[in-house]
Amino acid sequence: MASGIKDKVAIIGMGCSRFGERWDMGADSLMVEAFTEALADAGIERDRIEAAWVGNALDDINVGNSALPAAHSLRLQGIPVTRVENMCATGTEALRGAAYAVASGACDVALAIGVEKLKDAGYGGLPLRTKGLQNDLWMPYGSAPGTFAQLAGAYAARHGIDSGDLKRAMAHVSWKSHQNGVLSPKAHLRSAIDIDKILGAPMIADPLGLFDCCGVSDGAACAIVTTPEIARALGKHEPVTVKAIQLCASNGWEMQAGQWDGSYVPNTRKAAARAYAEAGISDPRAELDITEVHDCFSITELVIMEDLGLSDEGRAPTDILDGRYDRDGAIPCQLDGGLKCFGHPVGATGLRMAYEVYNQLLDRAGDRQRAKVDFGLTHNLGGTPFNSVAAVAILGRGK
Repeated sequence: MASGIKDKVAIIGMGCSRFGERWDMGADSLMVEAFTEALADAGIERDRIEAAWVGNALDDINVGNSALPAAHSLRLQGIPVTRVENMCATGTEALRGAAYAVASGACDVALAIGVEKLKDAGYGGLPLRTKGLQNDLWMPYGSAPGTFAQLAGAYAARHGIDSGDLKRAMAHVSWKSHQNGVLSPKAHLRSAIDIDKILGAPMIADPLGLFDCCGVSDGAACAIVTTPEIARALGKHEPVTVKAIQLCASNGWEMQAGQWDGSYVPNTRKAAARAYAEAGISDPRAELDITEVHDCFSITELVIMEDLGLSDEGRAPTDILDGRYDRDGAIPCQLDGGLKCFGHPVGATGLRMAYEVYNQLLDRAGDRQRAKVDFGLTHNLGGTPFNSVAAVAILGRGK
């Protein structure tokens, strides 16, 4: 019977480019920026890498439909290089491919890298086909803000929450992330914003205001993985290990059945339950030290806290306002500022989240460092609440 990949894979090196409006660089250069850091961190030669997975979701212009641009840019000679795409979970999907290859014994050292160059599309959100990039399967039911505004409305209706109270909790989500982003040198947005400015911002899709929405950025991030035994032989005596990676894709039930009221994301709940079981975590509220979740909109982070089992149903707004997920709270969320401050270059996001958890686990996060970090969780939500791919990864120290 399958037992999962817990403690079968160690991360020996990670890298992350600076995220932002990188007009000075193409996707190839962004990958090189992240890869150079990861290779130095791993302390190995390039030719030790035996296979690579490249995550890229929308960037058909800059990257194309194959993995060849990554193979060329990173000089990955004579090894299998595979491009993967799974909506906003693309970066975590690349990590899953590399981790599974090592766990299976197919190779000893593998690379996962994700990149996106969205600013070149000239579009203030996920690009549309009319802007030069294919997007017909991503948002067929309306805009991203529009669909997540529906999540907010359904959540408020289910739990009987006043619109003003919900907006205040959402504003705290954004406020908290901006406070954290100030301490994150690679973030796109690094300015603290007060609650009144967030609440008074122009409306995008009620109840989502301007500061409830993440921005658009360019960026890349990557990980080099191997076995724990090889990691220790390289001098990494208590390496960061993968405790779980789980992914759950919608089969269309949300749009076809009357049992779902639109107030939560079923796939996140399923992926989280599987990840906790794989990692051996029985009480995530007590055992998880930090989280990086898919805060494409502030309401998304709020709902995710319940979908991950970190808040009771209907209690996330109260927990958020009480500071449970603040930097000094019980379970800090987005210590680096999250999508809110990094933006969302789709192929890179999942690996960027893992990069923050990895550095926290190694006590290398500088001013953002949490005093005690044994387990960290990352979460991606691809598509919409109505048609989604959810990915949950858990990283920890040693075996």
